[in-house]
Amino acid sequence: MAQTRPRPIPGPTLTAMEFPTWTPSLTISTRERRSERYTMIDNLPRRPITVCFPLAGESLGGSHVSLLGLIEQLDPDSYRVLLVTERADGRIARHFRGFETVLDPAAPRRAFAAGRAFGPLKFLSTLTGLRKRAKFLREHNVAIVHTNDGRSHATWSLAAKFAGARLLWHHRADPDARGLRWLAPLVADRIVSVSRFSLPRKARSLAARAAQVVFSPFDTRVTVDRHAMHAQLMAELDLPDDALICGFFGSFIARKRPLLFIDTVALLQRTLDQPVVGVMFGEAEHPEIEHAMHRSIAAQGLEGCIRLMGFRSPGHDWIASCDVLVVPAIDEPLGRTLVEAMVVGTPVVASSSGGNAEAILPGLGVLVAADDAVALAKGCLQVIADPQATAAMVARAQSDACSRFARERHVALITAIYDELAMVDAKPAHGVEPIQAVRSAI
Repeated sequence: MAQTRPRPIPGPTLTAMEFPTWTPSLTISTRERRSERYTMIDNLPRRPITVCFPLAGESLGGSHVSLLGLIEQLDPDSYRVLLVTERADGRIARHFRGFETVLDPAAPRRAFAAGRAFGPLKFLSTLTGLRKRAKFLREHNVAIVHTNDGRSHATWSLAAKFAGARLLWHHRADPDARGLRWLAPLVADRIVSVSRFSLPRKARSLAARAAQVVFSPFDTRVTVDRHAMHAQLMAELDLPDDALICGFFGSFIARKRPLLFIDTVALLQRTLDQPVVGVMFGEAEHPEIEHAMHRSIAAQGLEGCIRLMGFRSPGHDWIASCDVLVVPAIDEPLGRTLVEAMVVGTPVVASSSGGNAEAILPGLGVLVAADDAVALAKGCLQVIADPQATAAMVARAQSDACSRFARERHVALITAIYDELAMVDAKPAHGVEPIQAVRSAI
């Protein structure tokens, strides 16, 4: 369960040797170059390292859940968490209530839309607030800027450099992102990726060589009464006792394939002799996709079979209420819902695409061909056809999730990066005009 904020209990210290993707390389000479900005004199307590987390837009997603799982575990005596939002009363600010939150000194007029391409022109538009953000970071004595999404990378990476702060670029998107390939290798002091899939496709690229994989954090101690949650959902939707509940969790964006989920439910309904209901937990980011969903539901006569449930938290409770989690997403870096389903004991049927195969190892779920509603439906039939085999699969998945995705492991790796970055002086780009740095980065 989540710890009391704003002073979370730090997890146990783990050695990086347990994680073959990265090994800290601190040397004695590095330690001797500690900056007075981050530490006090020897033998006296070290001041907390100020870590700034800029957050773009107002759409909540898995990255925000992961980030909350991190900062809830940071020791406030060692790290000062400073969150930057574009709105003081928005959804993002409310999600992180209890932590120190300030407004973006150069907030855009229009919030960043998740799922939309962030090209060179949009990147150039972020430069108007470069000086204000750099000044903000200096005034708040920020040691490390930890960015977690495309717009935050673009709007805060150069500001961090001009303020003399260190930049941790946390990549949670696809491997073809322009920022990861072109900007991150030039400005980031460290690059972290949520999966191997998210690394640049060209193994020899600078970004791929510099990046390390750190899986997102999960509270693997969570326990949910699946029977009780299932009964609660059945009662809320007034479903018959023999109904099969298939769950979809995530934003309704093209990459997550909400239309493919609807097609899968339609196939199951025509195949099975029992009622089939698809529950879709999430929200539409773009009106055109929402309209397409409603058209598909109407065209296939699924008005009573597809239920739009909206965004609900905590998500793992509602994942536990489903008979099977269906993940049709394509090129997903590492979907949180797959791991949450493993933790709470819900069987998973997912497309073999993106980082899904890194979460669902053989024997832990059912992976099927991508972009194939028939394959997804057959996967669901496999899950319900043999309850005993499914129960064994679920038990293996729970054990594996606790081993690979524990929140404490994530926190140990990230804080090791913080500590190493704080030991090295960051040199601001004195005498270099912002536009010159931008031209060099593009």
